[in-house]
Amino acid sequence: MFDRIDAFVRDLAEVKTEAELADLLLDISREMGFSYFALTHHVDIRLAPRPAIRLANYPDDWIGYFDDNRLGLSDPVHRASQLTSAGFAWSQLSSLIKLTARDCEVLALAERRGIGDGFTIPAHVPGEANGSCSFATAAGDALSERHLPLAQLVGVFAFEAARRVWQMRYSGLAHRPTLTDRQRDCVVWAAQGKSDWEIARILGLSPETVTQYLKRARERYGVSKRTMLAVHALFDGTITFTDVLKR
Repeated sequence: MFDRIDAFVRDLAEVKTEAELADLLLDISREMGFSYFALTHHVDIRLAPRPAIRLANYPDDWIGYFDDNRLGLSDPVHRASQLTSAGFAWSQLSSLIKLTARDCEVLALAERRGIGDGFTIPAHVPGEANGSCSFATAAGDALSERHLPLAQLVGVFAFEAARRVWQMRYSGLAHRPTLTDRQRDCVVWAAQGKSDWEIARILGLSPETVTQYLKRARERYGVSKRTMLAVHALFDGTITFTDVLKR
């Protein structure tokens, strides 16, 4: 298995386009006994505020139905993936979320359009919409549990490759601010609720210097409130919840 993953990752490193990534995913999907794959952010793809990842070979009529009904946000597989970081079979959905009548209808409609059982690997990246990589069998085909550990690893690396490809394609649309070390230190303490005076005492700086560090950090993020500064810094990974919760 690890030899196959090693080869797959090396192939991913050479990928430059969506078409090249799709070809690799189709090949390895078939090796694992799947007919379909889907790499996607969990958004309403037609209304997403910035280019969202979507790469799938599901039947066209299912993709059309999915988008027409704005299932990117409400799809049961997408909702379940928000509750775990490990891959899960779709047969386990009821153990992760409470399935509604509408959820059951969506799953039945997918099966009628040729999509059988599946396995989804969640992708949670700070500052981005949740996403996932899914593999699915054709309706009527059994899911091979023997290949699920491989699918887990493939999904993780494939989603990262998709992020790289999308960033190359839409470079400049998702610039993330960079803070200096001292600015970051001040943001961490501000996120803990410390005043400028308290931060100055902790870091051995003057209150005026702390105020300037936080002002420049807000300017880099384009926000006016320190609360929103902390939120943005958390979501793009500049600071972490561990930083904020430390006492």
